[in-house]
Amino acid sequence: MKKTDSDIATKLVRGGLVRSANQETSEALYMTSGFVYESAEQAAAAFREETDNFVYARYGNPTVSMFEDRLALLEGAEACKATGTGMAAVFAVMACQLESGDRIVASRALFGACYVILTQTLPKWGIDVELIDGTDPEAWATALQTPTKMVFFESPSNPLLELVDVAAVSEMAHAAGAMVVVDNVFATALHQRPLELGADAVIYSATKHIDGQGRLMGGAVLGDQAFIKDVFTPFYRQTGAAISAFNAWVMLKSLETLSLRVEAQCASAARIATMLAGHKAVKNVRYPGLSSHPQYDLACKQMSGFGSIIAFEIDGDEAAAYRALNQLSLIDISNNLGDSKSLACHPYTTTHSSLSIEELALLGISRSHIRLSIGLESGNDLINDIEQALSILR
Repeated sequence: MKKTDSDIATKLVRGGLVRSANQETSEALYMTSGFVYESAEQAAAAFREETDNFVYARYGNPTVSMFEDRLALLEGAEACKATGTGMAAVFAVMACQLESGDRIVASRALFGACYVILTQTLPKWGIDVELIDGTDPEAWATALQTPTKMVFFESPSNPLLELVDVAAVSEMAHAAGAMVVVDNVFATALHQRPLELGADAVIYSATKHIDGQGRLMGGAVLGDQAFIKDVFTPFYRQTGAAISAFNAWVMLKSLETLSLRVEAQCASAARIATMLAGHKAVKNVRYPGLSSHPQYDLACKQMSGFGSIIAFEIDGDEAAAYRALNQLSLIDISNNLGDSKSLACHPYTTTHSSLSIEELALLGISRSHIRLSIGLESGNDLINDIEQALSILR
């Protein structure tokens, strides 16, 4: 059954809350690297995992545990582990289970750093990587005829908001013996629930909407108890992917306003996407909530909202895109997203600049693409700023 807005709002404020003996109203911040024991015997039992004692901050921390529990409740997952960054989450979920000779199939429409891990890092370790057009069901069916250990994709993707049919691909992947990992950053857990659609694990850059105010780095991996406890956590503990207690504490407070912020951002994004779609200086717009999006029907099927990110292509060259970006006065030029401040970037030369010209062409990222992350400013002010920036191109 679909969670009601009131269910989600309550979980975002109260989920995972554990008060100390002081009965504080706000979640406690435990700034400590280690913990003490009543006896040597208790310490030994804790390291054998026979007790629920915290043993070391790299393993776990009470503040971090509250953050993880709240995220798990929001996602509808059995368990969660928070990481220091979103890329730590991406890398750890792969490295904890892939080994030489294994095979991973992924949609090629990925964030630049994810693309590098798949095309440069994993192959060095003898892992077979196949990148496909994630929007094409036949491409998935063909690729998954070969036994596969993992399937990985973003939906919507960064930066052009391509969608993958989560349910259909998960069914095919499971038939091939593969685990399905979905990067759900653009949609957020508010608007897409990959686990309910058949995925096995979900990852986030918590730096984005979860913090949502441009302050902190963080990430998260969510899935069932068996995967998180038995597969992911041993790797996590030994390789130092842990988030700091302070960052987890700030993000706990950020989660209290997540739905308020994201819903407002999405409402403005829908207005701005519609305006851009009718603008003479714009060649095309990518936003899942527009009927012109090539996968609009799929977006309506698997998403309950369409996000705060828009990609559009200037009717011109790279210089024209630069002129429009430089003309913005309210919106900042930045490669971050999911922030309370609206941000714009040029993916070709920033977030995806590590890719070759041939790879960028294959992904459809042109020199005239701009990615917008819509924040919490007045929608009218944002539209006015974008229109005046585009006016210099007429």
